[in-house]
Amino acid sequence: MNISEFRKSGHWPTLLSAFLYFDVSFMAWVSLGPLMIYIAKALNLPVEDKLTLVSIPVLGGALFRVPLGSLADFYGSKRVGMLSQLLVIASTALVVAFGLDSTTKVALYGVVLGVAGASFAVALPQAGRWYPPQYQGLVMGIAGAGNMGVVLDTLFGPTIAETWGWRAVYGVLLALMVVVFAVYAVLAKDAPTDKKPVALSGYGKLFLDPDSRWFMFFYFITFGGFVGLASALPLYFTTQFHASGVAAGLMVSLIVALGSGFRPVGGHIADRIGGVKSLTILFGVVSLCYFAIAFMPEGPAPAPGVAGWTLTQLPPVSALAVLLFSIGTLALGMGNGAVFQLLPQRFRNEVGVMTGLVGAAGGFGGFFLAKALAYSKGMTGGFGAGFIFFGFLAALGLVGLVSVKTRWRTTWGAVSGARI
Repeated sequence: MNISEFRKSGHWPTLLSAFLYFDVSFMAWVSLGPLMIYIAKALNLPVEDKLTLVSIPVLGGALFRVPLGSLADFYGSKRVGMLSQLLVIASTALVVAFGLDSTTKVALYGVVLGVAGASFAVALPQAGRWYPPQYQGLVMGIAGAGNMGVVLDTLFGPTIAETWGWRAVYGVLLALMVVVFAVYAVLAKDAPTDKKPVALSGYGKLFLDPDSRWFMFFYFITFGGFVGLASALPLYFTTQFHASGVAAGLMVSLIVALGSGFRPVGGHIADRIGGVKSLTILFGVVSLCYFAIAFMPEGPAPAPGVAGWTLTQLPPVSALAVLLFSIGTLALGMGNGAVFQLLPQRFRNEVGVMTGLVGAAGGFGGFFLAKALAYSKGMTGGFGAGFIFFGFLAALGLVGLVSVKTRWRTTWGAVSGARI
């Protein structure tokens, strides 16, 4: 790839701004996951209820993505992006000032954090509209790599919470959001290309398109798996292996770093070999990892009075779990990039709305994964059934790709100007 040609073909300040906007928004969106063990200390909740609470922002992100994508198409991505950032900033300021002392308040704040999760439907189309088809996988991968914000949550959040309290974490997040808002307001621009806003009635037509539903299903698996694991894994490691909050955060930060960091790589590889081929390989890897994780044994509990194992005290089986999750999440992250290499080729004129629809499906996938693990833990006493179910979903995605690849490559793929 010619870097100078890539830089000249678009608008890098907008690409940078979209990345930062999505990054800090993703930090806010999944922040309840690594902090729930601290927030819920006084609430005395079972692990399945904690998983339900951390899944609320994921569900909110799914519900808000379609409206925000549509609003961005009608009124411009920058205007909608700034307003949504202000809403999350104001809500986080209230949390820093007054805390969260009931499950109702946690749930309500989780709904607002869903607006941060919906930033996906604003930031990615805003960046993508500036670039030609041959760079869509890379551009969407770079902008979408803002999901590495979860790495900062899991890496630093528990340590800050144990030292200064969990509200201090949101104080730091609030400061970051204010800085990013200022950068976005100055640097981001909407592309000069003509937008074709879609009325609400148009959503039904797009949804009825079979290609639309396939993209939604594929992203349900890839992004749903990534964000669902990012939200649920801190509770998984503290429950399954009795890790301390800090140890769980360190393990999860490594896992999700691979998923977020390799999203641009997945998009770039899809540009080179085609998104269909990339996803075919990646779904197979994800399915195998889920099935293997489902049969992981529980680790030994620490002595009474010990809050949890430190990183060096954890049993060896936890290292195997980290390895399997890392491979699976890396594949999920690359799969996210591959899906969004294909999407603009098929729905370039409706990319904002389709990003909302597909992004919403991904959010629902994350909520569904977290809830599946909660139900599995509550009904069977373990997490295995939830992971087996998602292993079968990834295998079903593989079957779906085989069924559509010939039609895609010989119809819209043949005139897209990119590898399919």
